[in-house]
Amino acid sequence: MSGAVGEVIQEVRTRVRTGGISPHEEVIELRHMVEDILSQSTSAASDHESPQVLVEQIANHISGFGLLQPLLDDPSVEEIWINEPGRIFVARNGKSELTSVILSDVEVRGLVERMLASSGRRVDLSNPFVDATLPDGSRLHVAIPDITRKHWSVNIRKFIMGSKSLEGLVSVGTLTDQAAAFLQACVVSGLNIVVAGATQAGKTTLMNALLNSAPSSERVITCEEVFELQLTSPDWVALQTRQASLEGTGEIPLRRLIKEALRMRPSRLVVGEVRQEEALDLLVAMNAGMPSMCSLHANGSREAISKLCLLPMLAGSNVSAEFVVPTVASVVDIVVHTALRADGTRRVQQITSVTGRVEGNSIETGDIFSFQNERLEPQGIFPGRLDRFQANNIDVTSLVGASRWV
Repeated sequence: MSGAVGEVIQEVRTRVRTGGISPHEEVIELRHMVEDILSQSTSAASDHESPQVLVEQIANHISGFGLLQPLLDDPSVEEIWINEPGRIFVARNGKSELTSVILSDVEVRGLVERMLASSGRRVDLSNPFVDATLPDGSRLHVAIPDITRKHWSVNIRKFIMGSKSLEGLVSVGTLTDQAAAFLQACVVSGLNIVVAGATQAGKTTLMNALLNSAPSSERVITCEEVFELQLTSPDWVALQTRQASLEGTGEIPLRRLIKEALRMRPSRLVVGEVRQEEALDLLVAMNAGMPSMCSLHANGSREAISKLCLLPMLAGSNVSAEFVVPTVASVVDIVVHTALRADGTRRVQQITSVTGRVEGNSIETGDIFSFQNERLEPQGIFPGRLDRFQANNIDVTSLVGASRWV
């Protein structure tokens, strides 16, 4: 921005401070203030073709995130990432494109500091990575040199909740009516469900839809690294991890959240994403009869089961496969694998049942639904946990089109 515009920005900031207004909450008042100051600055207005666009830019600079704000406001943009100040990309419909937005190193750092201001988290040489949630629910990830080669790397995964229900996912083609009805029956029956998929495959959206189909009488406790899940449940408590302070104290890891959540009288425990040894605590909770749900990165249902057998062993050398494998087989009921396709659409590829049987270190599974011929088709496989469905007066046979394992 020109020097004249910079003077306008400084004047706006001065009036914001002295006037006691909140630029984030009183946006209309802020724009009126900008218009008033611009009307008194002929040089600033003459530097720009459209006065209204200039007002918008200055308001975004004060209350929002500068030149990134239009991208954050654009509903078609799913994710924004900065490789370097002059190379800023976005993803639309699952596909990436280079934008015309150009920032300076100073502007990138200033934007990150403003984004982190409301989260209470920090990024510095001693802590070169940070995850945080923006006020609109978007997820921020930052990495700085010397972890990165030269420039700050910034990723903003926008919170776009296109479908908050299983019916909504059916309407956009992620699921079929039959598969959605079966998954809802699994949730109502209290089965333990694992949602698997790659990054941007729609795991969080699917988990939200599953959890929002649970009975309203359930008390749901969610544990996440940063807040992402958005439930409609009337009885829901969301927990997130906390970084260590500058003195190296006060860290709250995911394992601690899971243990504390169990003391909060949950009807259902949810772990936003399982990556490391917290998988052990989740398995222990499932093994104690706590209906649970989690997500993890995997290329398929069987790969998700294999990964869930490995992660708990990161908790220590005393955790062995002899304990983990049969435990996974006995407590995990359903695995749902979702994927981002080449055309940018997200589709559930598999809904897999775990039988509970183990041969060696292999856990027996069967696909209840599988994506074939561009459609999620039933495979004639009958799920386990029949007693859970019967207790809720659910006829599984009509849902999956099968009456036995084949």
